[in-house]
Order: sequence, then structure tokens, then C-alpha cells
Amino acid sequence: MANLVLAVGTSHSPILALDAPDWEARARNDRKNEHLFDVDGTELSYDKLRERVGDRYASVAVPERWARQAEDAQRCLDRLARDLEEAHPDVVLIIGDDEHELFSDANMPAISVYYGDPAISRRFLVPGDPRAADPEYRWMEMVARMYGMDENRRFPTRPDLARSVIDHLVASGFDVAIQNGIPEPERLGFGHAFGFVYMRLLGERPVPMVPVILNTYYPPNQPTPARCFALGRALRGAIEAFDADLRVAAVASGGLSHFVTNEPLDTSILDALREGDAAALQAVPTKLLFDGSSEIRNWITLGGMLDGLRHRWSEYIPVYRTEAGTGIGLAFGGWS
Repeated sequence: MANLVLAVGTSHSPILALDAPDWEARARNDRKNEHLFDVDGTELSYDKLRERVGDRYASVAVPERWARQAEDAQRCLDRLARDLEEAHPDVVLIIGDDEHELFSDANMPAISVYYGDPAISRRFLVPGDPRAADPEYRWMEMVARMYGMDENRRFPTRPDLARSVIDHLVASGFDVAIQNGIPEPERLGFGHAFGFVYMRLLGERPVPMVPVILNTYYPPNQPTPARCFALGRALRGAIEAFDADLRVAAVASGGLSHFVTNEPLDTSILDALREGDAAALQAVPTKLLFDGSSEIRNWITLGGMLDGLRHRWSEYIPVYRTEAGTGIGLAFGGWS
């Protein structure tokens, strides 16, 4: 029987590839954003958001604070990397989202499992992309490397376990989409949620993965928090039903709130995960899970896998990049 020996959650924000002074590049992007979601779920432009919040975030959206937060985030990532190394997993099940990297609006499954071999990453800046020559987007090169999207990288997988996971999910009432190859590797491929785990947390060690892909971002078929939690329980059952002596680590990749930092939401998620509060995780209001904050669904899914595991540690870093409160709630944690 396979066993879940470690579960971790991690943010995968682009700022994790950048030095603190370079966070200003992301702040400039925030100020151009016409579609932000405030902490109550209201959609509005940056200018309207700035008008709405007044001076609420002026004292915390400062570069001096960023430097300390950048150091804290890297320390947390180093700890997650050590946790994964010390757990000696035979396979890593990664719960991540897709942002038009493998899929498009023409075909966007709510839940998908990849059982091909290998998983090929999508190249972030393809030849001819005008952003490659734009100094404003130079930070993208560092981010692409961290995501394993600087080239079409080949990540090892575990097709037999993935296929068993698919069978178990179907038997459990989940109508999952499946994929066993990349039809157009010159244009499509695995994205940031999966490459980040390999490049930053596994140190490019060739640990096979099973990718579980959720449509967190795009209406109208985003799975509800209750469905995500149930999926996590089914994934735990699928691991334990696999007839092989495997050590499995599960990783929730993404989140927490962004592109407007929502500290009350983030802390409620982390509290519920620490306390094993299934009801709270299943009752998270969907109106708060839009845009980047939608990746909280990956953590809720992980929450469904944690029965019998003990919370070892977690840390939360609320980053504010602008006076309007834009930024990200960086979060990291481990259970075993």
C-alpha cells in the first residue's frame, strides 16, 4: 500500500524569484489592472480600489518591509525543500491550477489528471514574443527559470499511480478529465504551478510526479470548496488503495489571496487547516475565490487529504505592493 508521508502547501508567486527591489515591477503591473477583486469580492479597477481603501495600506506597502518579507519567504521555501528531501518521497502528487498553459477556454476541465510520461513544461517567453525585448518585462526571465518555463523541460511522472488515481476517482463519483500527452509541445505544456515545485522545492531532483490540475481561475466550472475538499479525501483514498510500497508527498501549489491581499481570508484558511476544520474549509465563500485567490482551492483540496497527519509548521507573510492593498498573501506549511 502506498502511504502519504508528507503534505505541504506553498505559494508560487513570481515575486519569489525576484529580489525585493524588483517587486516594484509587479506593483507597476498592479496599477494598470482594471479587474481586481477587493476583500469582499467586489470587482473594480485599481483606481477605484485606491479610492475605496483610502490610506488603509499606506504604512505597509513600503520597500523597507519588502526586504524582510523576501528573506522570510526564501527561508520558508528552504524549509519546505528540506522537508521534502528528508521525507524521501518516491512520488510527488502536485495539486495545481492551469492558466491557459495546457488548456484554453475552448476546453477547460474542472478537474484533470495527467497520466502521460513525461510532463513537458510550456516555454514562457517563446522566440518572437515582444515582451522578451521590453525592459519592463525583464523580470520575466528570472520568473521563467524558477517555473521551469525558460525552455521545454521534461519532468518525470508516475503513470501507473496516475492511472490508479483516475480509476479511484471515477469509482468515487468524480468525472475527471484525463490527458496522457502534450499535443502541441511547441505551444502548450505544464505551467508554473508544477514547474515551481520541481525547480524550487525539489532542486530539480528527478522525483516522479502525478499532476492533478484544477480549474481554479475560470468561470463557470470552477469546483466549489466542498467539491475540492471531497476531491482531497478521494485522492488520499486513491493513494492508499495503490498496491505498491510507495512514499507519497502531496503539494498544494499556489495562493493564497492575490492580487488584492485578503488577510482575514488567508488566516481563516490556515487556521482551518491547522485545526482540521473540514466544515470551515468547505464553507469558504466562492465570491472570494476569484482571480489569483482562486488558487486557495488547491489548499482546500490538500485539506481533504490531511486526516491523521499532524500540523508541523506554517507561516504567513502578507505582502502589500501598493497603497491600494494589492499584493499577495504568501503562505507555507507542512503536515506529516
